[in-house]
Amino acid sequence: MNLAKPSESDTTPLDEAARAAWLYYVGGKTQDQIARELGISRQRAQRLVSKAVAEGLISFRLEHGLSSCLELEAALTRRFGLELCRVAPSLGAGVDPTRSIASVTAVALERFLSASEPIVVALGTGRTLRAAVESLPAMDCAHHKLVSLNGNISPDGTASHYDVIMRIADKVHAPHYPMPLPVIAASARERDMFHALEPIQRTMELARNADVTFVGIGQMDEGAPLLKDGFLSEAEIASMQEAGAAGEIVGWIFDESGRYLDFGPNLRAAGVRVDVPTANIVISTAAGASKVTPLHAALKGRLINGLITDEPTARDLLDR
Repeated sequence: MNLAKPSESDTTPLDEAARAAWLYYVGGKTQDQIARELGISRQRAQRLVSKAVAEGLISFRLEHGLSSCLELEAALTRRFGLELCRVAPSLGAGVDPTRSIASVTAVALERFLSASEPIVVALGTGRTLRAAVESLPAMDCAHHKLVSLNGNISPDGTASHYDVIMRIADKVHAPHYPMPLPVIAASARERDMFHALEPIQRTMELARNADVTFVGIGQMDEGAPLLKDGFLSEAEIASMQEAGAAGEIVGWIFDESGRYLDFGPNLRAAGVRVDVPTANIVISTAAGASKVTPLHAALKGRLINGLITDEPTARDLLDR
């Protein structure tokens, strides 16, 4: 499916102002860079940013939905039957999209946490989720529960650098349930020993029945997070690639159809496996060329029913 970019005639003045403000405040670009990105003069770029502020489109976050992003959200929702879809404006070629989607993820998190009725929020780990938590305002959410989906222990015994459960609990003052496990156990026997502990069983049951789940997603190429962070060796990654591995969620590896593989590291994955959601919402937040294959596989296999991404990634997903 090819979704054409909106023409200039489809773009409203507020769209232009919102995009310029997004590039300025979130992308950290100068007015000269914005002018080049949008194909306008520096003076017009300056006026657009000022207009966004004057119109109230910016209050540390972008409050105006760009029409191009809304169209992509609608198309992705129809294609994959999503319960929630948010598409962040692109920050331009060559720019890490983490800042863009982290801001949108923070907004989504805040809205769930603003619920008056108690809910359970399950969280994975990763750069984007960590950045999203850093963008959250301080809140009083003592009536909610936060639970980790996977372990926070690295192969060398240190705490995972991208663990988010402690950070978000400090920000929103909610009771939290960490998962004191390795991400990938040394053996299936070791994993089973951890899982036999009653506190671990209670935490895992809470995570499985969460009302909303936020996860990152990992690719299974040479840049695989499981490889870069030392959880798996090159030989193990190669073995999973030969079996058709396309991506992983909280350490559990799946193929291009979104089916979990039943051998290798998956026999040692210590966290809660994210299965096809039923009444709950499972949201993956990820963007970038390397994330297209794992995202498409997870969407195809219905492992997730929520998506937060950016414009280029959204278009690539629809093109498939």
